[in-house]
Amino acid sequence: MATQRQRAIAKALTTLLPWAPYADTEVIRADANAVHMKTLPPSVAIWLATVAHVRHQHTEYDRLLAEGYDRDSARFFVINKINDVLTRWRATRLLDPDDEDS
Repeated sequence: MATQRQRAIAKALTTLLPWAPYADTEVIRADANAVHMKTLPPSVAIWLATVAHVRHQHTEYDRLLAEGYDRDSARFFVINKINDVLTRWRATRLLDPDDEDS
């Protein structure tokens, strides 16, 4: 039986990413349910888990880090690719390139 938080996470995930592939949503769901995310509202946990998942699994972010780029620079170079993936998944939110926290 799902907990209230698990149901809220599932609803937030479906709302944010209606067309995301199952393999991706299951990883995002698990990440959003991680212990370090428990204090965050479900919608925030889903957003952070989504951005991290897409950044690491669907962009060259990790390669850029391995090549010596710092995190901020690597994030700058992959933001458009992240937004491309989110757009394909019909996300209701995208990263703002002008937001320094992106």
